[in-house]
This record gives sequence, structure tokens and C-alpha cells, in this order.
Amino acid sequence: MFNPLEEAMKIKDEIISWRREFHMYPELGYEEERTSKIVEEHLKEWGFKIKRVGTGIIADIGSGERTVALRADMDALPIQEENEVPYKSRIPGKMHACGHDAHTAMLLGAAKIIAEHEEELNNRVRLIFQPAEEGGNGALKMIEGGALENVDAIFGLHVWAELESGVIGLRKGPFLAGVGKFNVKIIGKGGHGAAPQYAIDPVPAVAEAILALQRIVAREIDPLESAVVTVGKVQGGTAFNVIPESVEFEGTFRFFTEELGGFIRQRIAEIVSEVAKAHRCRVEVKTEILGPPTINDDRMVELVREVAQGLGLKVGEVRKTLGGEDFAFYLQRVPGAFIALGIRNEKKGIIYPHHNPRFDVDEDVLPLGTALEVAIAFNFRG
Repeated sequence: MFNPLEEAMKIKDEIISWRREFHMYPELGYEEERTSKIVEEHLKEWGFKIKRVGTGIIADIGSGERTVALRADMDALPIQEENEVPYKSRIPGKMHACGHDAHTAMLLGAAKIIAEHEEELNNRVRLIFQPAEEGGNGALKMIEGGALENVDAIFGLHVWAELESGVIGLRKGPFLAGVGKFNVKIIGKGGHGAAPQYAIDPVPAVAEAILALQRIVAREIDPLESAVVTVGKVQGGTAFNVIPESVEFEGTFRFFTEELGGFIRQRIAEIVSEVAKAHRCRVEVKTEILGPPTINDDRMVELVREVAQGLGLKVGEVRKTLGGEDFAFYLQRVPGAFIALGIRNEKKGIIYPHHNPRFDVDEDVLPLGTALEVAIAFNFRG
């Protein structure tokens, strides 16, 4: 069999060029028209069978009883880039600050190599170029469009700012957290700040509710579990001396089991309702689960470990994170693994976290990701 790493190194410059092209012209979720057009044109040229799902692409090649899927996300973030690099975003207020440009370029490189060696495939390979990972649940749209039909396993690769460049980070079981959201409006009776006895002040009710929510994690959840409740936005009032009619706040909660997510969701609603009642206020509460935890299949993680070591790549463990990822929706339905690829390189100044306006990628690792994806496609045996 051919050497996937050697093949990937041959097209290293091409992979980097694609990544820079995508980086310069970032597109937000469900707006990835330019990106997906470039991807589709290459895939058609290389002989893939294409199905469009909005701005997403499902591409098949090969034949056989088993199908292995590889996924890349394509969307950018509404962030103004602060890097001064030749490939800096040319779209004001939009930036690839999470590495999806790299994901798309690496999988495009894998597609080219897979197509060149199609006669050596023992199974069918499906490539999923997905829109709207950043809060848009694009994975669900792709699943609805047939992305997982007849798929036996799925793998996703994500550049990882915490890991040293070139390290393949693996983790069995829960990897990323489930994501929930809550919106609360506490309604009192407005009045003058100098005469609070004639008003029903929602401000102290909100203050007490926010503090009470912190006790969910501190006092109601097993300390050996991992969970977060964060209030990220508070809005209310129009003047320094006026008691507002209402105050609103919203936030997120994170969890690694669906049972824990349901418990936190329930307690948020109960706590804010009772606190508001104690302050003679009315309350409107909305809670929702946006996505499940990302839980890797142990066998699929071991497959990736064997494949990566076979390529001579450095393999390590990656920490759990309370960040979320809609790859979780694929893993709810078929076994698979979400894989981290280290990109941190202090010598190059690549030290900033995801979603930071100075986030960047160590491009020297991109062929490693491509090679790993190719090797998974050719070594998958079910």
C-alpha cells in the first residue's frame, strides 16, 4: 500500500494554499457558498459522487459493504481578525478563528489522495463538508440530508490550540460537553429610585437569582462530575435613578451526561422562579438543550491510535473540555471518534485560543491531518 504521509507531503503546498484561500474569504454558517463551490469543483474533478445539502456537500467514492465517513466543517465566526499575515481575512467582521478553514483544506487534500488510489479501497468512503457548526447545528441538517445513510463509522478532525503542534490528541468516552442555554426575564414594577417602596424592584431579584444559580454546581452536583452554569449577559434599566420594570439575563450550561443536563435545566427553572416569587416578581424562563455531549467510541479511538502510530505520528491524550461541538449528533447515531490535532507553536507565535481574533494555525501540521484521514479511510475494517 502507498504511504499516506508521503502522499500528503507531496501536496503540502496545495493544502496550505487551499487553507489560505478559505481563510481570506470566510463565510458564516449557512452562507458558505464560495467555500462549498470550490470544494465541489475539486471533488467532481476527482470523480466523487456529489450530493448537495444546502451549502453542505456529501461526497462518495469507492464501493464495498462498509462505509467510513470523514467530516470537516466549513463555517467561520463573526470576529474581526487582528493578525497581520498575508492571508488575513478580507471580509470585515468575519474570521476563521476556530480552524474550520484548516479542516476543509485537510479533508480536501485527503479527497485528492483517496481519489488517486481509489482502486486500493476496500470500502466506500464518504466525505462530509458541513456548514454551520458554530451554533447552527449544521450536523443535523447534514444528517437530515442523508449524510449517515449506510455509514458504519465516522471520524472528525479538529485543530487544537492547547496541544503541541503535530500531536494527535485522543480521548475515549466523553470528550466535549453537551450545551444548554437559558433566557430569564424577571418582571417587577418600575418606579423612582428615591421611592423604592412604591415599586417592585427586579434588580435585586436578578442579582440573587444569578448567585443562586452558582450553587447548582457548587452544592447540588457530585464534585467528581464536570459541569458549568454561566450567566453571560444581563440587560435592564435606562437611567441611574429609575427602578426598571424588568431585567433580563441569559447564559449557558454544560454537562457530560444527558441526565445531568436535564437536571441542571430543571434546577435553573426552579431556582429563578422561586427567587422571583420571593421578591414579589413575575418571571419568564426558557431553557433548552442545544446539543448533546461528544462521546467517542472506544474501539474507534483505538483504531485511530493504531493508524496514527503506523504513520509515525506522535499520539497523546487530550483533556476533556466543556466546549461544545455538533459532531456529537453524528456520534449519537453511529460509532466514531472526534480527534484533536495540535497546532500550538510558541516559536511561531501561534499561542492564541480558539475564537480569539489572533487565533492562527501552524500550517506545517496540515499534511499530518490529511495523512491521518487518508489512513483511516484505507484501514477501516468495521
